Amino acid sequence: MWPYPKIVAHRGGGTLAPENTIAALRCGLAYGFRAVEFDVMLSRDGVGVVMHDEQFGRTVPGLGSVPTTDAADLARLDAGGWFGPEFQGEPVPTFAQFVDYCRAQRIWMNIEIKPAHGFEAATGRWVAEATRDKFTDALAVGDPAGLPLLSSFSMTALAAARDAVPALPRGCLFDTMPADWQAQAAALDAVALHTNHKHLTPVLAQAVKQAGLGLFCYTVNTPERARDILGWGVDGFCTDRIDLIGPAFA
Repeated sequence: MWPYPKIVAHRGGGTLAPENTIAALRCGLAYGFRAVEFDVMLSRDGVGVVMHDEQFGRTVPGLGSVPTTDAADLARLDAGGWFGPEFQGEPVPTFAQFVDYCRAQRIWMNIEIKPAHGFEAATGRWVAEATRDKFTDALAVGDPAGLPLLSSFSMTALAAARDAVPALPRGCLFDTMPADWQAQAAALDAVALHTNHKHLTPVLAQAVKQAGLGLFCYTVNTPERARDILGWGVDGFCTDRIDLIGPAFA
């Protein structure tokens, strides 16, 4: 059974706001979304920040990288101006700021552990421990619906998260599902598989469901495709087109 929301806003506001910002969360809320997928990476001084790209240049200006920059300096970067002048000066949020906003607004979270190269285990451990500290109440109750779902393309990061806080639910992220997907999920005690909808087939979807795992897809941007994969048994997906696919679509 999938205890989480079925339709999730990708990086906060999809294509309607600068990704992985508080402004994006506000945008998602304006469209009725109380479920978000976002990325966490460690700064040089070991603070989780909400960014997707290791290198600067796309969503923040200039040269540099997240793992070579302290969190305080990252916070001073403009994470919104690239998207539009109305978002100029939007800061890079810390993990704590992002989660606190989500909790205050009752937004469920799919937290993608997005480690910079060489920091896989450290990032997985940090995200698990920081999430545990924010969700001690829900962990005590033991209700999975009240917890975020951690996911990552890095099995090393997921293993570190599992070892640090076994009680937090985890999902294995794959672009194309490998032949040994079931063994990898079992090794990590994962509750779900997350995969690119473009490489999914009805047969594969059924195999995942028959294995007793949740099945989540990224990033589904047309209602037609959303209907197709939901018909295959997909439990949930994230979307950039929060204007076309609403939170009650499923």
